[in-house]
Amino acid sequence: MLKDITIGQYFPADSIIHRLDPRFKIIITAIFITMLFSADNFWGLLVGIIFLLASFLMSKIPMKLMLKSLKPIIPIIIFTTALNLFFLDGVTFFKFGFIKITYEGLETSAFMIIRIIALIMGSSLLTYTTSPITLTDAIERLLSPLKKIKLPVHELAMMMTIALRFIPTLVEETDKIMSAQKARGADMESGGIMQRAKALTPILIPLFVSAFRRAEELALAMECRCYHGGDGRTRLKKLCSTPADYNSLAISILFLAAVILLNITFG
Repeated sequence: MLKDITIGQYFPADSIIHRLDPRFKIIITAIFITMLFSADNFWGLLVGIIFLLASFLMSKIPMKLMLKSLKPIIPIIIFTTALNLFFLDGVTFFKFGFIKITYEGLETSAFMIIRIIALIMGSSLLTYTTSPITLTDAIERLLSPLKKIKLPVHELAMMMTIALRFIPTLVEETDKIMSAQKARGADMESGGIMQRAKALTPILIPLFVSAFRRAEELALAMECRCYHGGDGRTRLKKLCSTPADYNSLAISILFLAAVILLNITFG
């Protein structure tokens, strides 16, 4: 399961989505999330799904990789489905003893499952098609107006990107520690909840030690390279917008307008 966590990974390819300005990709991702959460019927949600599928096809990301990113959220999907399926009142669809499933529960469960899956896939598409360096530059440029109120924009963007970048590294480190502990005879899969929680102690302690060691090494490397924040820094590649960026933004706004129109029509 740990190997299926793909947050923060970058998949290099030559596609229209990869070539878009990362600032526009962040804004378009925010618009897509707004589409999903503003849709209050299946027609509006369908518009968001069409937008996601079109973006996915243009990105040239393998379907296997996108489906892999969904595996870690299967418990969340099951939990959300159970809550909506068994605890919503309405017209009874199925009843067995104290278990009652309603039409409203089925509809809400299906709606929430589609929304969660689309949300994860859309968010993953941003990190799959944008390298951590360009993502840092994009976040910093988008937050640059906050410099007027003395916020450390560069440092905030750097911390966000480093945290995102180290997710795959920590996942890999956790998998190595678990394998090493199992090779020493540690049992992490049997027993009750408390026993399994106690079995995680030999994993969490080395993981925290490793994380702090990596943080110290990173800080030392940045100091050796005379890093002192964003003042006076130059960039090898400057972010430049193209007509394709504005066209993509306009298309995403049109899709959002279609969702709002469908909400008004079928609301």
